[in-house]
Amino acid sequence: MSPDKLIYMANQIATFFESKPHDEGVAGVAAHISDFWEPRMRAQFFELIDSGAEGFKPLVLEAAPKVRRPQHA
Repeated sequence: MSPDKLIYMANQIATFFESKPHDEGVAGVAAHISDFWEPRMRAQFFELIDSGAEGFKPLVLEAAPKVRRPQHA
């Protein structure tokens, strides 16, 4: 998947959870990505996060440490 598409998808999730209280939003973004993104998508997500890719909403960046890292990519 292209990096732009993955960032767009993560930001869409964050947009939904921005209407929730902050802590609930952070937890919701992390849970959604952990539960619904396949391991390859999460691996690519962490490659982008770890490399400092730009374009992620702040809520995505706050949620990233709580997202379940894939066992193998």
